[in-house]
Amino acid sequence: MLDESKNPWHIKNKKVVYDNKWITLTHEKVITPSGTEGIYGKVHLKNHAIGIIPVDENKNTWLVGQYRYPLEEYSWEIPEGGGLKEEDILESAKRELKEEVGLTANKWTQICITNTSNSITDETAFLFLAQELSHTETEPDETELLQIKKVSLNEAFSMAMDGEIKDAMSLIALFKLQLMLEKKLITL
Repeated sequence: MLDESKNPWHIKNKKVVYDNKWITLTHEKVITPSGTEGIYGKVHLKNHAIGIIPVDENKNTWLVGQYRYPLEEYSWEIPEGGGLKEEDILESAKRELKEEVGLTANKWTQICITNTSNSITDETAFLFLAQELSHTETEPDETELLQIKKVSLNEAFSMAMDGEIKDAMSLIALFKLQLMLEKKLITL
């Protein structure tokens, strides 16, 4: 039986090969768990990932559409963004909801914490349900050109199931919320 508390990887050396205000990329020479020599590239994200499913009293939600540069394609997603690691996670979520879709919420439920791609990055995502909504002005980042659409929550679930939504955080949040609703662990 493996001791899950011990790291079976051994780092021989590591070198920062790229660094900016959002990410650090390291190249590491390692001894793998099987004892062989190898290399590993690791992306360290300097912010937490935040995702929010806002749901109104009529069970509608808002999706954000934008062109995703790394994928070279358009993507429909739940409202998402980054939160500074020093900042309270819920405060980051509140800011992102206002920035992206112009909503505030009086009721917040954290529905999931997940690792976004644990084979290459240490990024952690915090996913929320936001309810008791009020409208305000959007404040998108200067680099964003966003399209916002209001859909029924069931339509968002269908978009996720049918592959219209492919973003990992959106899929995890929507499927987790759907299961929580089916199991009556949460009510809208």
